Amino acid sequence: MRAIAPAIAPAIALAAAGALGWGLGWGAATPALAQADAVARHLAAARQAAGNDLLPYLQMCRGPDPAIVPEAPPAEQRRQRPRPPAGRAFDNLVFLGNHWTTAWALVTSEGIIVLDAMDNDEDAEMSIEAGLRRVGLDPANIRYVIVSHGHWDHYGGASRLKRLYGARIVMSETDWRMLETRLEFENPRAGPVPARDIAVNDGDRVTLGDTTVEILATPGHTMGTVSPIFTVREGGREHRAMIWGGTSFNFGRQPPRLRAYIDASARAKEVAEREGVDVFLSNHEFNDEAIARTAALAANPGMANPFVIGPDGVRRAITVLNECASATMASWR
Repeated sequence: MRAIAPAIAPAIALAAAGALGWGLGWGAATPALAQADAVARHLAAARQAAGNDLLPYLQMCRGPDPAIVPEAPPAEQRRQRPRPPAGRAFDNLVFLGNHWTTAWALVTSEGIIVLDAMDNDEDAEMSIEAGLRRVGLDPANIRYVIVSHGHWDHYGGASRLKRLYGARIVMSETDWRMLETRLEFENPRAGPVPARDIAVNDGDRVTLGDTTVEILATPGHTMGTVSPIFTVREGGREHRAMIWGGTSFNFGRQPPRLRAYIDASARAKEVAEREGVDVFLSNHEFNDEAIARTAALAANPGMANPFVIGPDGVRRAITVLNECASATMASWR
């Protein structure tokens, strides 16, 4: 287990003092001390789960403990970095994205499924389309775009891909309704809101050729967030992969919504274990370090695939998210 940070230690000390306080008649202070103890326990559990290999996910604990890990560079700074080259994470899965948002291309026997569509038309053209061409794929073969949730940095390029290539846009029923009624975030960089197309719910499947994507509802980041599960291939080996559809708690103080996130991540751990998921991906590369990992694979084709973190790694990654959300909830009480 990693050492507990100095920022957490005072909270644990306060918790111990709270237990003593009962004996001295300090009952009025007990709720605050109990709260500090709960926050500290969840933060410590998140740190333990992260180990040394999943530290980026601890960013989600910065709410209750800003010192837990260094703060990631702001989104605008990440967007201004040069676009990285597209790269194969697996034989049938291609990283397409920049230092801010990620799209993935899942290659099937009958065409391509794009998973998330980044910010806008420029991203769709320069990262998704150009990226596919760079690895020898034709964007005209895009058949579906599965959008994880209804935020502009994930649906922004979808309308272009539909307009140019006839791709069908897939999103949860809940988030289609959100886009039709009230956008949660607006940004001048955003591409157009896509027109309603295919609506899915928990347990639905999107099948193209030899590939099926299972739709797992993971509400919280938005109430319609979905996390796709599918098979990836490397040589003669197969792995089960999950893309976590929405990571941060950037919706303000909304306890019911954070509770949905906590419950969804707990369920996702069970589903991942049942399905043998051993690859855990993100739609923001600073979580799964997709740029560095695809670059490493391109430079060292025979290396062990760094995207394969094993069932225990997947369990720990989701545990970090769950415990960070739980620490945030405890800090609100």
